[in-house]
Amino acid sequence: MQNIEGKRQRIIIDKSTHCRHTKIVVSRRDMLEYSSEKYTKDKIRAVDAKFEAQKIAFAPLAFQAVRALLELGLLKSISDSGEKGLALDEAAKKAGISHYGAKVLLEIALGMNIVKVLPEDGDASSSEEARFVLGKIGWFLLEDEMTRVNFNFVNDVCYQGAFELKRSVEEGKPLGLEVFGYEGKTIYEVLSALPEQVKKSWFEFDHFYSDIGFEEALPIVFSGGPKKIIDIGGNTAKWAICCCRHNPDVEVLIVDLPGQTAAAEKEIAKAGFSERIKTFACNILNEETVIPHGADIIWMSQFLDCFSPEEIIRIMKKVRCAAKPSTDIYIFEPFWDKQRFEAASYSLQATSLYFTCMANGNSKMYNYGEFANTIESAGFNIIEARHNIGSNDYSLLRCRSGQ
Repeated sequence: MQNIEGKRQRIIIDKSTHCRHTKIVVSRRDMLEYSSEKYTKDKIRAVDAKFEAQKIAFAPLAFQAVRALLELGLLKSISDSGEKGLALDEAAKKAGISHYGAKVLLEIALGMNIVKVLPEDGDASSSEEARFVLGKIGWFLLEDEMTRVNFNFVNDVCYQGAFELKRSVEEGKPLGLEVFGYEGKTIYEVLSALPEQVKKSWFEFDHFYSDIGFEEALPIVFSGGPKKIIDIGGNTAKWAICCCRHNPDVEVLIVDLPGQTAAAEKEIAKAGFSERIKTFACNILNEETVIPHGADIIWMSQFLDCFSPEEIIRIMKKVRCAAKPSTDIYIFEPFWDKQRFEAASYSLQATSLYFTCMANGNSKMYNYGEFANTIESAGFNIIEARHNIGSNDYSLLRCRSGQ
């Protein structure tokens, strides 16, 4: 592997088997090299391992306790009290709950390091006299956007259905979707009909991760001066609208399921781009579906992770038929082994479980090597791979048909 240092970025030419056609570009901003050591060496002390196991055992209760702390306003009240802290009775009064209710919630919050007690209040076990202050973990639960989006997504979309995870694994179907009254469907087919709060949390989760990287991706995608873009899995048209705002001449065609294209058309009209953004409603997996020809670029953002490797190959073969020799295929995805931080890798690994029990029963968040091999199996070369785009560390792959 050859490293070429530049002023603003480091370019790595990766000649490994699955990347032999690939130029990999990695941002230099505070980049931490990914290390697989965590997955190969078991360095944790036995006493710490036992504690981690207890956290897992009580995780559902702990999660609901945090939900109560947030929704009852207990964490907000403690945060607002600043350095002077908040006594138990004051916290209970502000939340409009009993002394007992505040006590059990704040004691588990202590155990999870969400709150702390002021040192001058002595033994933390004497919670009657203690004054509570917000801990660092509590701050992230209260103020961090990524944590808020993840938490609401798990609570509103996944929590009840996760009880069917084992059955979903056994049967290869998203059986958790039954909690919303749907059987034999994927979440994408029924998304527009889900309860409003569920949809709100789903879209916030979906957009939070990809949208942040759009600003960095746009100049890369438009560097070749494309006039026509096909956006497969365009959802609510966020990328298409960004494209039209970025370039006054480009035209975009969104390819997605009927429910999604209907929602997209409303957003397109609001943005004033109905003349330049059109939709093509279809199920991409249907045998008879043919992707329209003639695009300079075919774009897929956080789309292919919604499918199994076999389905990705089927989709990419359709993309190959639609592409001109000069068409660039851009794939925008987060890979769990290309993250700068362990929290991000863990979040992506956990998101795979959502796909298993709620979305479709057969897809996941991929690591880069697994995904690259799948793309190459469909007859494409990955010409360029840019990792760590945006604060959520997306990867932008530029592919072309291997002919």
